[in-house]
Parts: sequence; structure tokens; C-alpha cells
Amino acid sequence: MVVAACTLFLGEASAAPAEQPVKIIVMPDHADWTYKCGEVPMFKVLVLKDNVPMQNVEISYLVSEDMMPAHLEKSETLKTGEGKIKIGTMKTPGFLRCTVYAKDCGNTYRGMATAAFEPEKIQPTTTLPEDFDTFWSEAVAANKKIPMNATMTLMPELCTGTYNAYHIRFQSYRAGSYMYGVLTIPVKEGKYPAILRVPGAGVKPMPAYGNMPNDNAVVLQLGINGIPVNMPREVYTSLDRGALRNYNRFRVDDRSGYYYNRVYLGCARAVDFLAELECVDAEKIAVCGGSQGGALSFTTAVLNPKVKCLYANYPALCDLTGYLNGRGGGWPHFFRGDNDQNIRDDKAIIENLKYYDVVNFARKVKVPVKVAFGYNDTTCCPTSIYSALNVIPEPAELLIYKEIGHYTYPELERDHGKWILEKLQ
Repeated sequence: MVVAACTLFLGEASAAPAEQPVKIIVMPDHADWTYKCGEVPMFKVLVLKDNVPMQNVEISYLVSEDMMPAHLEKSETLKTGEGKIKIGTMKTPGFLRCTVYAKDCGNTYRGMATAAFEPEKIQPTTTLPEDFDTFWSEAVAANKKIPMNATMTLMPELCTGTYNAYHIRFQSYRAGSYMYGVLTIPVKEGKYPAILRVPGAGVKPMPAYGNMPNDNAVVLQLGINGIPVNMPREVYTSLDRGALRNYNRFRVDDRSGYYYNRVYLGCARAVDFLAELECVDAEKIAVCGGSQGGALSFTTAVLNPKVKCLYANYPALCDLTGYLNGRGGGWPHFFRGDNDQNIRDDKAIIENLKYYDVVNFARKVKVPVKVAFGYNDTTCCPTSIYSALNVIPEPAELLIYKEIGHYTYPELERDHGKWILEKLQ
């Protein structure tokens, strides 16, 4: 794997934490936050208020393996605002997290750091079904028989001087079932590379992505919930809290009827939609996204060979059976604690999820891959991500931002698009 050092993070997730008057900085004693199994990290803690160390501040801290319950809880007073914590060690590859809390004026503040123990040796807990390839090849072939019936409707409010925007739809999965998105096409005539941007989790409108290279590439921002993406925001809020709440668990007991079956096939068909556009160079198509979109980047690149490269930020749906094996699993955290107690012993569901686990798609990737993530991510935890990274046949480029959680900055989207366009040259 090629690892690059960076100071900013990119992708699709929640906004970066707002500035606060009290900051808790937690620092491992290895600059790369990485240790050999059996080593004992010493974490330095610094509590600042208005950028000045707080005097006689009481802290509490928890130590846990990645996404597991805390096995160490302590409190102490830092007379000068500084202290050290010996967090213990791990005997097997994984991640050990220290979360520190402090209170001031009735408010609680948090800081954390996560030590990596030989993460390149983490192996997945899920296994590859013998008929994995057959299952998906037959599903893709059946989907290709459904007429696309694509439409494009100009969206003048999103057009600029350099690109035009369209609300698009195409048929997929079954007759009458559609995928929707926002497509931008450069105004200047020509053949362009195309970027399929697949979304993070949730139900939301999909405006044109301003930070993507819309003026020198065709960009399709795809929705995955089978509804138009240009309706008032309150419609999506209502669906997210109502009819589509927890869609990631819909029909999980049905291997071919699981919600993501339609989604995976629809994303793969979106590549065909792009390839058929006269303005697209069908030999230059990429896919990218963050979180759920990071997962869909992997599945799309495997299910449609027209994809030439993929860029995934903190991919979800990796090693879903992790919690059944005493360690962190990927979003949406199947089998975690009491949330899924009713399915923990359901062997059929466990087997079904193997066909949707990104680990098993990572085993099949044949194109250049770039993945960005952080060690402090508690939504798509690093243990689950490394489970996929470590089975990719060819080394992936990695951007590791140790201190970052499940959020991003828009500035890096430009770098994101730059990498893709370089790979499509």
C-alpha cells in the first residue's frame, strides 16, 4: 500500500467539528500512531481553554478496542492542564482508542486518539461465498435486459457558464423502478471523462457538486433511494424519518430482495448510462464517494468493468460480521450489542450479508484504488476498513488522517477530482 501524509480530509460525511473554547488534545508517543503488537503506548493529554492550559482540570477517560465497550475507565485531576495516560496494549492487530472528557461551565468536551497495532495484518472475519461471482453476474445480466428508458431534464437553476445541469432518471432493477440523479455536462462540446459520484447514507436531495471538476468532466451525482432528487428538502426529511428509516436493513433476510441489491445494480447501471452519452469517453469513467458512497464505489467498480478507477473515502459496509467476532464491524453496524440481538443467531442473514460485504468486493477489484480515512472514525471504523484494504489484489493508495473522524472538508474535493482525472488520462 502507498501511504501519503496529508493535513486535510475529503469525502462525504458530516461537517467538521466546530471550534470550541475548550480543546482536549490527545497525542500518542509515536508520530505515526502505529505500534507493534505488545508495545504499550503512552498518550499525552493537553486540555486548553482559549488556547491556554487549564489549571486543576478534572478529566475522565475511557480506553477501548475499536468500537468495543471500554475496558478501562479512570478519572484524575491535571494540575497544569497536562498529563499522561498509559493505555495498555493489544496482542493481535487492531486499534486501541483513548477518549478523554473534561467539563467547564456546565459543558462537556471530548478528545480522542486511536493507536494502530500492525493494521496491515488485520484480516476480515467474513468469508467469500463460492457462488459470489455467479450471483452477481446473473443479477447484472438480468438487469441489462430491462430497458433503460432514460430521460434528462434541464435544471436552469443549477447551470453555470461552464456546465449545464440535468435531472436524470433511468430504469433499473425492475420495470417501473428508477434511479435518479443530477448530471452536469461541460458547455464546450467534446468527449469528456465521466465521474459517477455515489452518495453517503441517508435520504436527501442531490444538487450538482460544485467542488467536482464539472467544467472538464461529465459528473453524475446519483441518488440511490429510487425517488427524484429535486424535491423540497422537507420531503426527504419526512422519508428519512418515516418510510425509508433504516432502509439499510430492509429485507436483509432475503438474499436477492435485500435493499442494497437494487442499489448495487442501479449504481452499476449508472455507469452504462454515462457510457452511452455522446459527450462521454466510455474508456474514461471513474466512481467515487464517501461512507456508504465509499462502499458503493467498490461494488460499482467490480460489477461494471467500464469503471477505470475508484476513490473511496472511509468506506462503509466492510466486514459486517466483525461484532460477531469480538471486534468492530462496518456501518451500519449489524450485530452490534442489543441493537440487532434478534438477528445475531440468524445464520441465513449472516450468509446473505456476505454477498453485500465490501470486503468480498475488495477481493475482486482490478482497477487503481485510492482510499482516505481516519483512525478516530467511529462510524466507519478503521478495523473494518483495513479488513477490506488488506485483501485488495493490488496495493491501494492510502490517505490516512489519524486524528480525523467521520467528517470532511470541501477543499479536498478538488484534489479528489484531480487524482481521478490523472488516472483517466
